[in-house]
Amino acid sequence: MPPPSQPSRRPTRGLKSIADVGPVAKLAHKARELDTLDRQLRATLPAPLRDHVRFADIRDGRLVFLAPSSAWASRVRLYQAQILEAARAIGTRAYSVAVKVAPLPVEEPAPDPLKPLSAGAARHLRAAAASLSDPTLRDLFLGLADVADKPE
Repeated sequence: MPPPSQPSRRPTRGLKSIADVGPVAKLAHKARELDTLDRQLRATLPAPLRDHVRFADIRDGRLVFLAPSSAWASRVRLYQAQILEAARAIGTRAYSVAVKVAPLPVEEPAPDPLKPLSAGAARHLRAAAASLSDPTLRDLFLGLADVADKPE
């Protein structure tokens, strides 16, 4: 009787980066292209304007920008001939400029650095720990109080 055959397995080549998987790779490539185009086109604009607007997309030969207000959108429109000239110079087929008013994403402020516990907070934690019947919770409170006692 022949030995049982091993189940066939497809050869694996290890883990793949998500950026190498079909639709995701295409999306990542498009995002990189738009980011590059954004940097190149905004570099042609004067300083205050370039900091307030973003290039969003190119659709059917129309360059689409985002501005946080109608005032900034009007300023982009004043520079549309310059933007189109720059786009053509870098090989982008563009025939018009559109500006949409949309608030730009707000950057999250950095969290405050951790502040050390005061001696008063350590006293309160020890008092609370003394009143607890759960030993695990009591140890956690005492551990926090110990952190306040140790200088950095």
